[in-house]
Amino acid sequence: MVTKVKCPTCQTELEWGPQSPFRPFCSKRCQLIDLGEWADEEKRIPGEINPDLLPDPEEGDQWL
Repeated sequence: MVTKVKCPTCQTELEWGPQSPFRPFCSKRCQLIDLGEWADEEKRIPGEINPDLLPDPEEGDQWL
C-alpha cells in the first residue's frame, strides 16, 4: 500500500517514501517557504512562555 500525503505548503498530493526526498513537502521550494515562515515567526508551537528562557532586559540585546 502506498501512503499519500498533502504537502503542508501547497497541498499537492505526493507519495510518502524514498522517491520523495523533501517529504512531507513536495519540493525544496515548499520546504524553504515553510522554513521562512518559522524564521519570521509566522508559525509557532502554542504553549506557555517560559520566562527563564527570555533574554535578561538588564543585559541589553546581546545579539546585535
